[in-house]
Amino acid sequence: MLTWNCNGAFRKKFAALAAFDADLLVIQECEDPARAADKNYSEFSQNYLWSGPTKNKGLGVFAKPNIKLEHAQMNLHPLELFLPVRVDGEWPLLAVWTRHANSPNFRYIGQLWKLLQRDKSFLTHPGAGLVGDLNSNKRWDEWDRWWNHSDVVRELSDLGLESAYHRHFQEAQGTESRPTLYLQRNLAKAYHIDYGFFGPEWTIRKVEVGEAHEWLEISDHMPVMFELERKDSPSTDTL
Repeated sequence: MLTWNCNGAFRKKFAALAAFDADLLVIQECEDPARAADKNYSEFSQNYLWSGPTKNKGLGVFAKPNIKLEHAQMNLHPLELFLPVRVDGEWPLLAVWTRHANSPNFRYIGQLWKLLQRDKSFLTHPGAGLVGDLNSNKRWDEWDRWWNHSDVVRELSDLGLESAYHRHFQEAQGTESRPTLYLQRNLAKAYHIDYGFFGPEWTIRKVEVGEAHEWLEISDHMPVMFELERKDSPSTDTL
């Protein structure tokens, strides 16, 4: 599984992800394939779900042909931007691209905090995942705010979801050594804001973060890849 904020024009960039050979892609700032007049993008997007405020910049989940994707019902309005997906009829995946959402108080990670207060049930499955661009990091916690990044991480942990990056690299929240965003493509403005949280049913085999010298030409975000294996599975399911 891989998450990437493509910084727009995914129709011109999807081929760059081919080497990862990911079963599932969670892509932020991508076009709606159904309304994109690009033959190659249409051929690539044979198995996908998408949501967004405009046809040019939304949130998409793309999968290999053998994987079944279904929209899951959640009360999302007016929160932005979440795409709840049921994978293979079983595993809940909440794709995320938190946004300002015209909210004066609950921006970005506040949107996810509000969603968790509204409905946690979708993520209670032991194979659940929450993946995407949270636009957030512990370093931006505020002492008098009750919906900090740390509060959201704690609530996800209470649901059994842990950050694959932090578990794999044994790094604490807020001390990440591998940036996922270079703001304005400036190497001096490096931040870690893209995540994958997974339930206890998954073993984390590998986590990989793209390198700036390979990706900055096409996006300010680095792709983050998670190699997962289902525990105690007779068929050794992987994502």
